Amino acid sequence: MKLYYSAASPFVRKVMVVLHETEQLEDVDIIDVHTTALDPDEALKTSNPLAKIPALSRGNGPTLYDSRVICAYLDHRAGSNLYGRSWDTKVLEATADGIMEAAVLMTYERRLRPENMIYEPWLEAQLNKVLGACSALNDRWMAHLKSPLDMGQIAVGCALAYLDFRHPTSNWRHGNEALAEWFKSFESRPSMQETKPPAG
Repeated sequence: MKLYYSAASPFVRKVMVVLHETEQLEDVDIIDVHTTALDPDEALKTSNPLAKIPALSRGNGPTLYDSRVICAYLDHRAGSNLYGRSWDTKVLEATADGIMEAAVLMTYERRLRPENMIYEPWLEAQLNKVLGACSALNDRWMAHLKSPLDMGQIAVGCALAYLDFRHPTSNWRHGNEALAEWFKSFESRPSMQETKPPAG
């Protein structure tokens, strides 16, 4: 298998953490691609018509894309039961992915638009989504987050790590002390330490 990869992507990191946690890393060739919404990688476009990462090319079927699809496939392949709590796990993963999506849009707004075209109300709207989701995690999901490892926890860990990486002034920890304490422990897992994005 081949994984189209960028170290800075929180969606790619989800897949990498799953590979580490399920001991499948040696089964995958990592293909580092440099791609943006404005300048997609040509090799990636061949495998994924949406030209988005991550994408997992297999020898025995079509390329898988969207991190949720890839993670579910890897979980099934390993028999690791990361989706064992079914709908609760999937809702938690979707919440984390929503945080990632809003945070990535904030990153694109700052990095890809000319400075005079950056739309601050758009950035504020995305940040409000992020902070609202973090508050919901803190208020409603701590029992789940403190349970045995599942895909929801992995997704939340990668989402919060991306906020620290790209949006350190988001102040997501304010009022979310239980979530912050959980993340402090979760990010010390070897799978999280091994998949840290490079600085810059």
